[in-house]
Amino acid sequence: MKFTIQRELLLESIQHVMKAISSRVTIPILTGIKIEATKEGIKLTGSDSDISIESFIPVEENGVINVEDIESGSIVVQARYFPDIIRKLPLKTVEINTSEDFQVTIHSGGSEFHLNGQDAMEYPQLPVLHTDNSFELSNDLLKELIKQTVFAVSTVETRPILTGVNMQLEDNQLNFVATDSHRLASRNLPVNLEDNQLTFKNVVIPGKSLVELNKIIEDNDESMMISVTENQILFQTKNLYFLSRLLDGNYPETSRLIPDQSKTTVLTKTKELLQAIDRASLLAKENKNNVVKLETKKDNRLEISSHTPEVGQVSEEVNTDTIEGEELKISFSAKYMIDALRIIESEYVKIDFTGAMRPFIIKPDQDDHILQLILPVRTF
Repeated sequence: MKFTIQRELLLESIQHVMKAISSRVTIPILTGIKIEATKEGIKLTGSDSDISIESFIPVEENGVINVEDIESGSIVVQARYFPDIIRKLPLKTVEINTSEDFQVTIHSGGSEFHLNGQDAMEYPQLPVLHTDNSFELSNDLLKELIKQTVFAVSTVETRPILTGVNMQLEDNQLNFVATDSHRLASRNLPVNLEDNQLTFKNVVIPGKSLVELNKIIEDNDESMMISVTENQILFQTKNLYFLSRLLDGNYPETSRLIPDQSKTTVLTKTKELLQAIDRASLLAKENKNNVVKLETKKDNRLEISSHTPEVGQVSEEVNTDTIEGEELKISFSAKYMIDALRIIESEYVKIDFTGAMRPFIIKPDQDDHILQLILPVRTF
């Protein structure tokens, strides 16, 4: 195998596939990056069995030559050293060639590296998905769906299904839901998929996969093809292939957790409330779940406070636009509230409370597609 390639493009592809490589894999060859050279271009692959990423660099794109002097072949290089070598090379182009005994030579300007490689034939073949369960979504919408839900997945493995985001498709509505059983984040997106004969109702995508996918997707309106099989999901753009396993099991029925009435409704500026809770949480002890208290006052005011005997206390006052309904005192995790408010991009936020010990709902004022739910904390 031999080729000369633009270093920046190679580096970008390496960074993409590295997101799927883990040092904790049971198959040793998966700690490496597979490189394949063909007449069409260079393909890099990284995998840890759960996530697999392929990044393709075409020979020519938009009239620009990316790769030259190609002799077809493949090799697996050590992911521990290869990225750093490429990053620090002196010139804008790099020449890579391999010998019969899997030695890799990397050449750029006055630099020459020799790395031990491995036989690419030993690298596990990635499955090719054949499925009618495919639909398109623009990159920026997919990034939005991920950002507004993935933070609420569980980080504890006791209930593995909760470490994923539930993707549902019903009545031309695409819905992402995440919960760790103390809070819930939901984002709904109307989609027009009438031409598609989609047979899946819902699948659970590991939160870790979505976090890594989100880092790779470019924030633009180009579209991504999403294909679903029984146990895998594929996100595919022109030059990128991101495959993830799906989580086994049934996701809990979350719709029944959402209260359909409220006793107290607060409308206030998102940023002001976020900053007040952020300040109040400064004295909230980590081991007490970072709890702050919220109390409604006269003249549409909220008092947010936190008290830790060995540290001190803080109280914040927030002027709201309206407070309707019963008076309320409630305690909750400051971290959960901050996470929820951070993803709300509208100026005003509406919070519906159903009592001091019942879950409450946070929504952007004019948008019913985003919904956050938080369970209060019992404080005595």
